Amino acid sequence: MATALPEILSNLHNAAEAAGRPPPRLLAVSKTQPAEAVAALAAQGQRAFGENYVQEALAKMQALQALGLEWHLIGHLQSNKAEAVASHFDWVQSVDRPKLVSALARYRPAGRGPLNVLIQVNIDDEGSKHGCAPQDVDALAAAISAEPALCLRGLMAIPAPWPEAGRRRDAFVRMHALFQTLAARHPQVDTLSMGMSSDYAEAIAEGATLVRIGTALFGARPRPA
Repeated sequence: MATALPEILSNLHNAAEAAGRPPPRLLAVSKTQPAEAVAALAAQGQRAFGENYVQEALAKMQALQALGLEWHLIGHLQSNKAEAVASHFDWVQSVDRPKLVSALARYRPAGRGPLNVLIQVNIDDEGSKHGCAPQDVDALAAAISAEPALCLRGLMAIPAPWPEAGRRRDAFVRMHALFQTLAARHPQVDTLSMGMSSDYAEAIAEGATLVRIGTALFGARPRPA
C-alpha cells in the first residue's frame, strides 16, 4: 500500500532528527510505474525520480517532458545504452567500471552541462550484485574527475538485505567511511545514496544524503502481464 508523500518526507525528517543528521534528499523510484503515477507525485512537489530500465525511462521522459523533472538511472548500465543515458538522464548512480566513464563522457551533449555521476560500490562483495570493489573507488573517481563532461558527486550502494540489523548497519557505516575519504579528496562530492523503503532509517542514521524509495511511495510494483 502506498504512503502519501508528506508522510514519507516527515518520516525522513524524523529519522534524520533522531540521528542528529541533516534530512536526506528523496529519490522516488518509479521503475515499472506508469507515467501517470509519476505525474501524480510530481504534482505533490516531488522532482527527482529513479529508473532502472533505460527504454522504459525514455518513454516516461518523453511523456512528462513538460514537467521539468530530474531523472536518475539507478539500474545496471550496459555499455550499449551509454549514449541514450548520457543524452537524456541528469544523474547516473550506477557507474562501476572505467569503460562506462569514457562512454558517458563521449556521448554527453555539450549543451546539457556535466552529467552527475555516482560510483556504485558492491560493499558486501555479493556475487549477484553489480558495483566496484571498495578498493577500486579511488581509481574510478580519478577517471570520472578527469572528464569535463562528467561531475563526480559521490557513491551509491545496495547492501545485502541481512536479517540482522547490525550487519545491515555495518555496511552503511563502511559506505559512509568510504564517502568521507572520497569527499576529502574531491571537494565537489556531496551525495551518499543508500537506503530504500525497508532500511532508510538505518541508512540515514549512518550518513545517507539521498534515499531511494519506491514501494513505500507507490505501493507494490505492478506485475508484468
